[in-house]
Amino acid sequence: MWKICAANGWWSVFGKKKARKTAKVTTPAHDDLVRRQSHAEVPDQLWLADITEHATAEGKLYLCAIKDACSNRIVGYSIDSRMKARLAVKAIENAVVRSDDVAGCTSHSDRGSQFRSRKVHRTLARHRMVGSMGQVGSAGDNAAMESFFSLLQKNVLGRRR
Repeated sequence: MWKICAANGWWSVFGKKKARKTAKVTTPAHDDLVRRQSHAEVPDQLWLADITEHATAEGKLYLCAIKDACSNRIVGYSIDSRMKARLAVKAIENAVVRSDDVAGCTSHSDRGSQFRSRKVHRTLARHRMVGSMGQVGSAGDNAAMESFFSLLQKNVLGRRR
């Protein structure tokens, strides 16, 4: 029976192997240039970037913020209802407008798909910035941004009015 089915290309629902999904080829991740040293001596030398999610009555909001490691101030941000690459691009563009000279500035983020996108790579290259990404599975790589988002959630967004 098996030979007849195999010769005719007949397969059982349970016996047929599923086709494997191939991974989508994306842009490569940047090297980790920061190595958990999230401080800078001069402004616009090192920027830290991350995205957080906040639930609202109308749905989720996503915030991408860029923090200057020298002054510990947010130099750029973007808010959107969708977590796409344009969220990160708008935040970078917002930060570049507010800064004097960003050529050579290192932009450090996690390995999220938004920061690995071609749009973000092109934006960094257009402003002559250097990309840096933390290691896989290392939560402490972007601790300064995670700390900021934690304070934002607890002190500002989490309050009941």
